[in-house]
Amino acid sequence: MEYPKIETYKNGRIHFIGIGGTSMHGLALMLQSLGYTVTGSDRGESNFTERLQKAGIPVMIGQKEENVQGASLVVFSAAIKPENPERAGARRLGIPELERSELLGQISAHYRQVVGVAGCHGKTTMSSMLAKIAMDAGLDPTVHVGGFVDLLGGGVRLGHSPLFVTEACEYVDSYLHLHPTVEIVSNIDNDHLDYFKTEENIYKSFESYVSLLPQDGLLIVCADDEKAGRLGREAKAQGRRVVAYGIGAGDWQAKNITADHLGDTAFDVLREGEFAAHVTLLEPGDHNVRNALAAIAAAAELGVLPEAAAKSLESYRLTRRRFERMGSLKGARVFHDYAHHPAEIGACLQGAKSVCAGRVIAVFQCNSYTRAKTLFSTVQDLRGCFDCAALVLVPDIYPGREVDTGLVHAKDMVAAINESGVKAEYLPTFEEIRARLDEVVQPEDVVVTLGSGDVYKKTALLLDAPAEGR
Repeated sequence: MEYPKIETYKNGRIHFIGIGGTSMHGLALMLQSLGYTVTGSDRGESNFTERLQKAGIPVMIGQKEENVQGASLVVFSAAIKPENPERAGARRLGIPELERSELLGQISAHYRQVVGVAGCHGKTTMSSMLAKIAMDAGLDPTVHVGGFVDLLGGGVRLGHSPLFVTEACEYVDSYLHLHPTVEIVSNIDNDHLDYFKTEENIYKSFESYVSLLPQDGLLIVCADDEKAGRLGREAKAQGRRVVAYGIGAGDWQAKNITADHLGDTAFDVLREGEFAAHVTLLEPGDHNVRNALAAIAAAAELGVLPEAAAKSLESYRLTRRRFERMGSLKGARVFHDYAHHPAEIGACLQGAKSVCAGRVIAVFQCNSYTRAKTLFSTVQDLRGCFDCAALVLVPDIYPGREVDTGLVHAKDMVAAINESGVKAEYLPTFEEIRARLDEVVQPEDVVVTLGSGDVYKKTALLLDAPAEGR
């Protein structure tokens, strides 16, 4: 397929539909920094639309056809359907359209070094860790991530060097538009089955992603993940440069891992069996140890010594919606995490258990009917992801992009969790969940709300007091 080239529209106006999205606002700022005239629209105001307006990018609240009149090119994301009034208006007016991932790919071609951070879980954390290391090392990177990162003031940083660090998202094969010179693949899991249909198709997609690397490019894979490790071995057999990292194996390994009751995690980094650095993280969980290893390995390729990378990570804080401290309930700490896949949930709750003197109580909102059916409706699907929780409270499924066809109900997930040996209860609303928590929570417990739907906003209903600074 032949896509419009942004260079063609240097003297025109590029209009973003849904400009307030995490990725979209970053792309808009990048185009503005490259000299383009940018406008946009969104359904409502947000921190991102406020940042855009402060940067001099006009943002229209509300989406209607007149917003695209006079535009030379319209940019949209996968969330913006063809019947959207602005997309429909652009077609009627003959205005070319460009999908978000293709625009990101075209922007990446402007940089000499492009680090694409991929994997079904952990992309935002690894990307922001690497961004902090690169910034502290004076590499002045441009950064594009899929979450709100406090050190970036959002999801993007505009640098002035040839280095670009970006999340490489596998959903709908978005990352295949990129021009990476370094790739990280942290894990390959059975996610996004609404698009990929089978795990084999997911793996083939990652194979296509690896094929984008130039001959002198570098692939960094997690040796602890079976499919990512296999991907690395196959790439190495094809003559590509590959390094692996992990707790159990790899060129870069974490040893002597310790964790304290506050959630701080410390470990030694070994490079090819030799001590390279000692790392102290302010975040819990083996998954964050692996994330840090990936960032350190990528930073080494960029010329940053492991000791310097480790020093930078001492003050790293997870991005918003990644084990974010939300406040307290009856003296118990309440956290939220974006985790919405069994592997992510298991890793998050394992980290929560390490900082908990009492019980871990989980509130899990599944964000689509397809995901509920394929990942959470049988014991085999769960793979022990809730094992660290003493109780799981489950509200109604958040529909996301889907319509309820009766395929699955939240009660089906509750039945599977109970069958796995973990106590779970179905409570349709967050008001009912709050009442149940009031009955059972003790001060030494930790409450973790989980999911990628509106559970983040609904968590406010579960708090006696928000965390300081919120």
